[in-house]
Amino acid sequence: MATAASSGSSTTPASQFAESYVTEDLVLRTARSLAREVGLDAVTPGTGAALRLLAAAGSARAVVEIGTGTGVSGVWLLRGMRADGVLTTIDVEVEHQRIARRIFAEAGFPSGRTRIITGRALEVLPRLADGAYDMVFVDTEATNFSSCVAAALRLLRRGGVLALHGTLADGRIGDPAARDVETVTTRETIKALRESEDWTPALLPVGHGLLAAVKC
Repeated sequence: MATAASSGSSTTPASQFAESYVTEDLVLRTARSLAREVGLDAVTPGTGAALRLLAAAGSARAVVEIGTGTGVSGVWLLRGMRADGVLTTIDVEVEHQRIARRIFAEAGFPSGRTRIITGRALEVLPRLADGAYDMVFVDTEATNFSSCVAAALRLLRRGGVLALHGTLADGRIGDPAARDVETVTTRETIKALRESEDWTPALLPVGHGLLAAVKC
């Protein structure tokens, strides 16, 4: 979780019900409050539950998270992963990662369950091993989407899952008149995933949008 705070997601009664379907405990509520304090927009509870589901369905043991934030998405991912799984989480902000480290400990995860790397994702990802990961979660600026998707294709094993956060572009994704850089880049990325023979994708309308794709 590392994106700057934005205008939020859909607030229809159905989406509100979906977001409240899974409740968050004190640890997640604390991490979410800390995210707001430092100006970050944490994944919604519905998105977190979807991430946990994807990690659990794939019995994920090795997961890469691009955008540590204050640990909201990391906790959700860890709770879906295998008990011996390791989350490799990358962020450029040391202070955010300091908070996340505390949150992971409060959630009951030993330090060996996380590998926290400080740095720019596009500089760190080339150092990670090919085909060694079960899941890659991308929560970064839309301008980095294409590069992160390319990296995920290399990092994931066959059958591994890519999850791309923010793919509804705050509701602008379906508006042809929306031509800002973020929306156009997001639109191009999800179209490329849909048309690629390397991925089997689905766009999930939870939170700010979650594009999930399985590597073929």
